[in-house]
Amino acid sequence: MTQNNLIKTLYVVLKHELLLAYRALAESLQPLWFFLIIICLFPLAISSNQHWLNQLAPGIVWIAALLAMLLSIDKLFWADAIDGSLEQMLLSPHPLSLLVFIKCLAHWLVTALPLIIITPLAALFFHISWHTFTVLILSLLLGTPTLILLGAVGSALTIGMRNRGVLLTILVLPLLIPILIFGAGSVTLASQNINVNGQLAFLASFFIVSLLLAPWAIAAALRISQE
Repeated sequence: MTQNNLIKTLYVVLKHELLLAYRALAESLQPLWFFLIIICLFPLAISSNQHWLNQLAPGIVWIAALLAMLLSIDKLFWADAIDGSLEQMLLSPHPLSLLVFIKCLAHWLVTALPLIIITPLAALFFHISWHTFTVLILSLLLGTPTLILLGAVGSALTIGMRNRGVLLTILVLPLLIPILIFGAGSVTLASQNINVNGQLAFLASFFIVSLLLAPWAIAAALRISQE
């Protein structure tokens, strides 16, 4: 197995995942619509007071992002298990950890990146300042990949189980709570003009650790679930 063959295989997998997401575009965009509905309806339901909206914005946006990620993560490997692609991945001579990382990357590009792109609407609805908005974007860029990688571990463990959505939520939600706390906390501190380097450093640490360890854990979980 040469490096060129590995890179070519990873590119083909990424292209294949993006093509599948495009063919099922309505389903792929469900997390985006869910996120958009939440950030649009909360200001209408709570208050038009700018002070209240500024106070509530970090928690609302981050909770909406977390729930949007959970909405789609349970199906990350489900289609592969149905059509036999998962067995091919397990039998592939290429490292399974790299293959599942590419799947997680494609999932982030399809679900989380569009969510981050429309986040300026949150700044509009919640009257967020430019400084707070930049911290919000940075926190989402660091936090959403971590949410997907950790969620993918649970998704791999619950393949084929009944009520896997409920089981997945129970399994991974305790792991995602710290990301929610530090993500929303960084935005809250930014809105109060307090230094946010510590909060962002924790998010970056979670991201690096999950990037290094989660693909191996996902690969191990897939092998266990298929035994």
